[in-house]
Amino acid sequence: MLKKNTTLTLTITENNHLGFGVARHEGQIVFVSDALEGETVAAKILKVTKSYAVAKTEQILVSSPYRQKDPCPQKGCGGCVLGSVSYERELEIKKKGVEASFLRAGMKGVVVDDVRTTQKVYHYRNKAQYPVSQNPDGTCRIGFFAAHSHRVVEARHCLLQPEVFGEIVDIVGAFIDEYKISIYHEDTGKGLLRHIYLRRGEVTGEIMLVLVVCGNCLPHHDVLTKRLLDAGIPLVSFSLCENREDTNVVLGDTYHLLWGKPYIHDVLCGVRLKLSAPAFYQVNHDATELLYGLAADMADLKETDTLLDLYCGVGSIGLSMASRVKEVIGVEIVPSAVDCARENALSSGIHNATFYCTDAANIPTVLKEAEAERGEVVTPNVVILDPPRKGCDAQLLHFVSTLSPAKIVYISCNPDTLARDAALLTSLGYHLGTVVPVNLFPRTSHVESVVCLTRK
Repeated sequence: MLKKNTTLTLTITENNHLGFGVARHEGQIVFVSDALEGETVAAKILKVTKSYAVAKTEQILVSSPYRQKDPCPQKGCGGCVLGSVSYERELEIKKKGVEASFLRAGMKGVVVDDVRTTQKVYHYRNKAQYPVSQNPDGTCRIGFFAAHSHRVVEARHCLLQPEVFGEIVDIVGAFIDEYKISIYHEDTGKGLLRHIYLRRGEVTGEIMLVLVVCGNCLPHHDVLTKRLLDAGIPLVSFSLCENREDTNVVLGDTYHLLWGKPYIHDVLCGVRLKLSAPAFYQVNHDATELLYGLAADMADLKETDTLLDLYCGVGSIGLSMASRVKEVIGVEIVPSAVDCARENALSSGIHNATFYCTDAANIPTVLKEAEAERGEVVTPNVVILDPPRKGCDAQLLHFVSTLSPAKIVYISCNPDTLARDAALLTSLGYHLGTVVPVNLFPRTSHVESVVCLTRK
């Protein structure tokens, strides 16, 4: 029987989709961090359950041929779990992870294509959320949470972020220390600054800075604004986001604009997009263009099609496909994102796209409203699903199937919920096509996937 805090010699037989090495000891599965397929490691047991154990590598006794030197100077944040793996092997691990998700969902024989990639491995993210905590000497610590904890690991200059993000965080950090801006403490609920939120337009270069605070003001914010501008930062938007809740959710609902505009712009798939702080927008611009191109090809759109775009965010998917179809109907629950989607359509001269602010589960109401506006029955024959990680509600999928669209194109950042929802849709009369993973998140354990389901 495995015991916590004991050290074992383990042989790693594979890596799972989370980047853990998989070993077996006396018939029990052990998931080992920082271990690669083909390695023999000395590993310390951290957790033991009835069905598995978790361990961390203490020493690599036999190294894997897939191992490479991790270029990241920071250690311990837990983000780049595949940073020590060759990129080619990372793609293979992610493909196997998607295959495993469908097998766990009881779907055998599903074809998963090779992972598509732009080959851009670093500096690809257009958004970052840095938690802020306090060092023992009173200075601020800015970085990312260590894996499975709320302990902040100092990591201002992350290889996954554009270099300008690190420059901004250094300026903000120096400002915090100089003006003694109080840091929020989770255990007491006291203090002001919680997170630094950054968003950047890949094409435009425009920068949005949002400081998440447990309050509604920031002392000397004009000084910080001037320092950022004097440093040549292409700052367009600087706001406070008020979050007084005891929650793991980063952003609150109330924003206070301190300087500039409450939004930035970017260009994706030829469409100029206005982006508010809370609006969903994929974090990897170039890989997203690859992803949306695949989705459009799978949909095989025609000029007579009515496209229903659920979880549409700022309208990026639907607007990128609007020129190919008769009409786009977008549904999104975030009001500022819907406002952006409507303005994005107008600014791009797209007049066949209509956006509704409601939960995706309210499609029946949306379609009735659309029919009342048009004076005719509205029947979407292509549906785009791009839900959050939790996937789609079963009731929503049942209703979508009653619409009998010829095609449902499902984009997902979570292979497990994609497989679960695909299994339900196949039971409702749809045939699952080839699943195509796209590496939107290099070096991390995450992978995006897209698949087309066609009506049988």
